[in-house]
Amino acid sequence: MLLLKGGTKRVMIMGVAQKQEKDGEEFIWDYSGCYFPEGHMGGDTTYLFNADQIERVYFIGFQDEEQFGFKVKADAVLRNLRGETEESL
Repeated sequence: MLLLKGGTKRVMIMGVAQKQEKDGEEFIWDYSGCYFPEGHMGGDTTYLFNADQIERVYFIGFQDEEQFGFKVKADAVLRNLRGETEESL
């Protein structure tokens, strides 16, 4: 659970490596989230954001080997989609 910069309502992450197409452009976001405690209530209450937009982390939920492995793969996909190389990190 976290607070986005400039935000007043807490958000919980519900997805990673999210793609958005808008006006013919493609955007890649680190995360999708929804309000806490309400949860996902439809597309108009789903928020896309990047790690650098996070102001404060309140709680980190369940993590295990499967989640850690998935996160490594998702981060690699994000770097690839953004055209980042090891030298640019």
